[in-house]
Amino acid sequence: MAGAAALSALSLSTPALARSGGADAAPTLFVEAGGRKLAYRSVGKGKPIVLAHRFRGVLDLWDPAFIDALAAQGFRVVTFDHSGMGLSTGERSYNPASLVKDAKDLIDGLGLKDVVIGGWSFGGIVAQIYVAMFGASVSHAVLISTTPPGKLVKPGEQLFYDMAAQGPATLEQYTTMFFEPKDAASRAASQRSFERIFARKTDRSPDVPVEWALTQVPASPPNPMFPSEEVLQALKNTNVPILHLGGDHDLSVPVENWYALGGQLPTVTLITYPRSGHAPHHQQPELAAAQIAAFIKGTRKA
Repeated sequence: MAGAAALSALSLSTPALARSGGADAAPTLFVEAGGRKLAYRSVGKGKPIVLAHRFRGVLDLWDPAFIDALAAQGFRVVTFDHSGMGLSTGERSYNPASLVKDAKDLIDGLGLKDVVIGGWSFGGIVAQIYVAMFGASVSHAVLISTTPPGKLVKPGEQLFYDMAAQGPATLEQYTTMFFEPKDAASRAASQRSFERIFARKTDRSPDVPVEWALTQVPASPPNPMFPSEEVLQALKNTNVPILHLGGDHDLSVPVENWYALGGQLPTVTLITYPRSGHAPHHQQPELAAAQIAAFIKGTRKA
């Protein structure tokens, strides 16, 4: 939809996904900061993109095809576990301030400069706060299937919250939550993505305990989901180019809420995927990576 200028620069001839030595085999490394160890993985070389994860997300729940496709575009892709989750130590929390501190400590600990800050779902909230607080130190923000700050014109659906309360992960749950189960192509993409994610058998990051996680969030769709007038005002005044990728049927964070802010967010480009759900970057990893790369390479701070 929006973002025609960036789309015109696309080249989709990316190398084969999940190649040997890529995200499916990347070793887990650690940064020590503030008395804790943050687990991270780094794939590729070039301009750094640091990605914050979704609710209950850990290192191994990124689709390695998406990470590899981004790396193939000439980026260093850094993913990580938040404090106390997965392979990271420290106090576990879904307090946004704590999550943003994790991202900042990791970036500082790795000595990364001119960073692209990104995030999926809950991680997209982290990325927005990061832009509001540390916008001078980032070149771009990439948001994937997340909510804008403030009152929503269309809240999420109860089905997503009901499915999120289940564990461990099943293909049916994954398809319903993150894809478009009414569409055969989306269902097929879900199965391929699910198989890629769970193909890694060693050095896996353990799941976030579902019982604890459910105590951290509402049991039904909140409105607003991200109640921060300060961050909304920051997005209205930032010079950081921001890209949002979303699906046209996202049970968790309907993309309509971004379009409702049309004209108010001067640096935000929206791309919406048809017949897609909460994980468009897992449904079409090569396309998502190419569009992200075109946006980063084709835009700059005003």
